[in-house]
Amino acid sequence: MSLQSFIAGLPKAELHVHHVGSASPRIVSELAARHPAAGVPSDLEALREFFTFRDFAHFIEVYLAVVDLVRTPEDVRLLTYEVAREMAEGQNLRYAELTCTPYTSVARGIAIEAYTEAIEDARVAAERDFGLVLQWIYDIPGESGIPAADATLAYALEHRTDALVGFGLGGPEIGVPRAQFRTHFDTARAAGLRSVPHAGETTGPETIWESLRLLGAERIGHGVSAAQDPELLAHLADSGVVLEVCPTSNIATRAVDRIEDHPLRTFVEAGVTVTINSDDPPMFATSLNGDYEVAAGLLDLDERGVADLARTAVEASFAPADVKARIADEIEAYVAG
Repeated sequence: MSLQSFIAGLPKAELHVHHVGSASPRIVSELAARHPAAGVPSDLEALREFFTFRDFAHFIEVYLAVVDLVRTPEDVRLLTYEVAREMAEGQNLRYAELTCTPYTSVARGIAIEAYTEAIEDARVAAERDFGLVLQWIYDIPGESGIPAADATLAYALEHRTDALVGFGLGGPEIGVPRAQFRTHFDTARAAGLRSVPHAGETTGPETIWESLRLLGAERIGHGVSAAQDPELLAHLADSGVVLEVCPTSNIATRAVDRIEDHPLRTFVEAGVTVTINSDDPPMFATSLNGDYEVAAGLLDLDERGVADLARTAVEASFAPADVKARIADEIEAYVAG
């Protein structure tokens, strides 16, 4: 069996993957056909050109254009269920923590009650139909500031379901200091939600330090710039804070210039716990399988090493203990077989 085939069949969990950002051209095409006035092409070839990013700012522009296609609870349900289908059938995922940004949907006229009902209905159906366990991370779109943070916290606390496990912070980092969201994260953590902000993707190590010190981060989304600070690497290793690494995404958004320059090996050699993730896979012409292949190349991994990456993702997840045990057993059975 080739390493590529081994990865494709390996049971996996993913911890850093975005709800809207997981909309494949097939899903976007269907949404665009529903809402032609949005200006997003529904032709698959035109969509591929649409998803060719110049830089991080252009990625945000395109991402928000796709967000604007999700206008009704039925759109939310379709998106969620079809993303789950592609995760399970195409990537052999058994568990995923899907980062959702309810603020952007509510701002477009979807009531939070309807939004919550739509994702929950899709979650239950996905587990029934595909055997995929989904849990939610609600993230603040940082560019929208305190009003978005206030609203997101209210959605998380007042409309919480058992599947909501984390509280995050996404969007652009430049010009969006972490400190302004400290009280929101304090309140979310006090309510039992886990802190998983993005940091150090397009800014330096100080953003990661702020996320650790001010937001109580248990995992860091991306963390690319941690490689610039030996003290930070040592702290991450000693504290067990996990980096959610997204190699292909980092190249697509120009956070890293060349894949050969990616700091994944630096993280591993420093003893930092890393998981491999796809972030916004269709938008970056990747998949979790593809990012596992990239990671295997960067780290010179064989099948055993790749299986260790899958085990680490399960261990670092916020999945219930029985789900963790079941997926771990599936990984062991697959490797043994």
